[in-house]
Amino acid sequence: MSQKICVIGCGWLGFKLAKKLIETGYHIHGTTTSKEKIATLESAKIKPFLIHFSSQGIEGDIKTCLSNCQTIIVNIPPGLRKNPEHNYVQKMKHLVDQIEKSSAAHVLFIGSTSVYDDDEKHSVITEKSPTSNSKTALQLLEVESLFQSNKNFNTTVLRFSGLFAEDRHPATFLSGRSHLKNGDAPVNLIHRDDCILIIIAILKQHLWNSVFNASTTLHPSKKIYYTSVCKALGIPIPEFNDQAVSTGKIIDSKKLAQLLDYSFKVKL
Repeated sequence: MSQKICVIGCGWLGFKLAKKLIETGYHIHGTTTSKEKIATLESAKIKPFLIHFSSQGIEGDIKTCLSNCQTIIVNIPPGLRKNPEHNYVQKMKHLVDQIEKSSAAHVLFIGSTSVYDDDEKHSVITEKSPTSNSKTALQLLEVESLFQSNKNFNTTVLRFSGLFAEDRHPATFLSGRSHLKNGDAPVNLIHRDDCILIIIAILKQHLWNSVFNASTTLHPSKKIYYTSVCKALGIPIPEFNDQAVSTGKIIDSKKLAQLLDYSFKVKL
């Protein structure tokens, strides 16, 4: 019998991931917050569940959604950039409580490399590097800890850098803007296809109770990279403030590459 996996959050990444997992042979439960998307999930052979998470609780049949799923992939963006006061920790506590009551043995939590600070040295960041004390980072880290410290299931945390694909590239958001900061800072990005392949590799190799950084191995400066991409797309190039000191970091993914024997498929 094929393993059953629940993808919590079938959005821009989660939907493509769920479809690829089905192609790989898994049975998939998937959540969405949109009634309109239920039919889309069904047409992709994903068993859909309309679930809404908030700091007050969970709306929807989360018990059935998690039922008989051996692995839970948690892919819920924290939304802290748009709403810094949002209580992401409390929202995830409700989910942890429900997973604890289920039969799930494993959780793959999709996190972010934003838990690390930028600096003027553009430091190389590994999984052992110090993390940030910013409000956003502290919430993200507390949520990671909620999952990792729970003894009812094994959790691996996958910290992605900035995600991109052909239908969503950060260059389009920067196009034509001026006085942008940190032009000399390194770029840390990862293509959605690599994200999906890395997740599948973790599932197949049973790499649980780990933390991984995930970013492509090339790190050109933001100015060089985004100028090049915008030129290639034929859209206005962004202008960076060359007078200000750039802060940034270089996300090191060697641990992931070595343990998974993984080579990034999409280069910058």
